[in-house]
Amino acid sequence: MPPMMHGTMPLTARTEQWMEQLVENPQLCQELIRDYGSPLNLHDYGAMARNIAELREAATGHGIDFQIYLARKANKTLGAIDAARAEGCGVDVASFHELEQCLQRGVAPESLIVTAAVKSRALLQLAVENRVVLSLDNADEVHELGEVAGASRAPVQVAVRLASGNPRIPVTRFGLKAAQWLEVLAQPENSGLLEVVGVHFHLNGYSAEQRAMLIQESLEFADALRSQGHAVEFVDMGGGIPMSYLPEAQQWNGFWQALAGLPAGDESLTWKSDRLGATGTQPSTAVYPYHQEVIRGPWLHGILAARSADGTRSVAQMLRERGIQLRCEPGRSLLDGCGLTLAEVAFTKQRSDAVALVGLHMNRTQCRSTSADFLVDPILIKAGGQPAAGTVAQSGFLVGAYCIEEELILRRRFEFPHGVGRGDIVAFLNTGGYLMHIIESASHQLPLAKNLRREQGRWVPDGIDEVHLG
Repeated sequence: MPPMMHGTMPLTARTEQWMEQLVENPQLCQELIRDYGSPLNLHDYGAMARNIAELREAATGHGIDFQIYLARKANKTLGAIDAARAEGCGVDVASFHELEQCLQRGVAPESLIVTAAVKSRALLQLAVENRVVLSLDNADEVHELGEVAGASRAPVQVAVRLASGNPRIPVTRFGLKAAQWLEVLAQPENSGLLEVVGVHFHLNGYSAEQRAMLIQESLEFADALRSQGHAVEFVDMGGGIPMSYLPEAQQWNGFWQALAGLPAGDESLTWKSDRLGATGTQPSTAVYPYHQEVIRGPWLHGILAARSADGTRSVAQMLRERGIQLRCEPGRSLLDGCGLTLAEVAFTKQRSDAVALVGLHMNRTQCRSTSADFLVDPILIKAGGQPAAGTVAQSGFLVGAYCIEEELILRRRFEFPHGVGRGDIVAFLNTGGYLMHIIESASHQLPLAKNLRREQGRWVPDGIDEVHLG
């Protein structure tokens, strides 16, 4: 049987076995929605071990000291912390509550790093009290950290976030250049306050070449810090480790070519002819690259094998020679295969010009990151398990609960060959990394989605939904 739902230009998702088993059980999906509401986030962390192993194997092949820190901001569940800890990973935290929860779950302070873009005084205090490494971004943070450390002036272990001076590296809002950091660290009021144990950087995008260049720049900076007496132990290259939602490049490239060929106003592929930021036939930079050929292990291998400017050493050799550990902070690529979101169909109707609309009990922030759209086909689960007799095939758009005209769950047009109706369920695949939580909103006082995790074959509440943030 053909799929009960697909994009007008299909973008067919990679799936995990647990996802396939779930969507093939309509009764269970209905029971979960009935018991916990719509939308509902489901998690199975089994794939995380595989994703971690892929990165570790690449690092081992180059003989480097290597550690992975799960980017907690990518998924708020407590189960994600537990899964990372069970695999011997650290956790990268971006707020007071993220840090507090990790400590409460038993993550060792030495397995944590605070990378928050803006750090509250409470966060600084909690990190200092527990001797958790802080990644510092600017001179004002250094000043406030000095105030928090208080009269004891006990040295605080930190990493300093490096902004590249290389013209081939994109500009960034994060960090300071090496010369600026050396000047800040040399100031008398900072003497004895900071124990710089790492160099950290944030690089937008997914370029292995740029990361290789910036690791080399970080190692040169580490040499300068060591000459000032700091015992630099690691370089942390942050996140941006690529993954692929779609198995076929042909579908991915074909979608953009078809979209570019449509005349203005043609809604056969997207709502109101939305180009999703593209200006030609190439994929738009406004969306995540949902198909990528080189991901995780092979991508990391390319970085470690990259050569210095004079060609004499690889990045891996330069790390080994200095005895410096390489760290990374993946979110999406570690959570690849770990999450799925269910939403119940609330209604079907027509727009005033007769375009079909399928309304869901969810809002557009509950399956979206900063990308212009989530370019992966959902799966339709019929309420009775089978197409209803006499239903008419429809072609239209998924709309959500916010009272605004542009409240689209996804901006692509979808086909429903066997029809769609109230009480059916739409499954959004592979949403565990960023797509569930990063911009979720309870506007209109609609409740946030509940989060379940699978334990020993049963779906149980994760616990994060019972945490009340003060």
